[in-house]
Amino acid sequence: MLRALIFDFDGLLVDTETVLIDAWEQMHAIDGLPCDRSVLHHIVGHTDVIYDYWSAYGPEISRATLEARYRLTARELTLAAPPLPGTIDLLKAARAAGLRIGLASNSTHAHVEGHLEHRGMRGYFDFIACRDDVTIGKPEPDVYLHAIQGLKVGPSAALAFEDSVPGHVAAHRAGLRVVVVPNPSTGHCEFAHAWLQLKSMADTSIAALTRNFSA
Repeated sequence: MLRALIFDFDGLLVDTETVLIDAWEQMHAIDGLPCDRSVLHHIVGHTDVIYDYWSAYGPEISRATLEARYRLTARELTLAAPPLPGTIDLLKAARAAGLRIGLASNSTHAHVEGHLEHRGMRGYFDFIACRDDVTIGKPEPDVYLHAIQGLKVGPSAALAFEDSVPGHVAAHRAGLRVVVVPNPSTGHCEFAHAWLQLKSMADTSIAALTRNFSA
């Protein structure tokens, strides 16, 4: 029986990932430099990736200065990004149905909880597991294992929601069925472990998820 839903955050509840690419592209456009969005698309959802995002600027330009400028641009775009379609309705319906609601993110608590508070969403979640709670992040299963432990449910009773390849691999490795909802940055990817793939969270309901989960 379905007892809990566990959501990723970045790119799933709020598209904080596409706006990061938008900010990077915006800076290059302002400075009259070329950039290739597809390069960053392949990094979305991963951690500890080593890559010089500023190679078009040349080695003489301070990376620290570029990063500071980028953070300001990205923050403005990120704070303006709304919850993605269907997100709030699904959270409300899950709460009304008595399901436990968790979050498992490759980002930090400060990032995730700050953005949830900013949008009035923090109160929907019974337990939040983040990258700073575990030794290694997604695609390893640790953050999902921490989430199900915090929610006091077994993996066979929980359903994960993800938008990225490493995220859905992490949920699968933790023993959860995974609903994949790609965003514009991950729509080109293949999701080998998806139990269900949707264009939007507005395309499902708690009744449908519960029915299919028990089938």
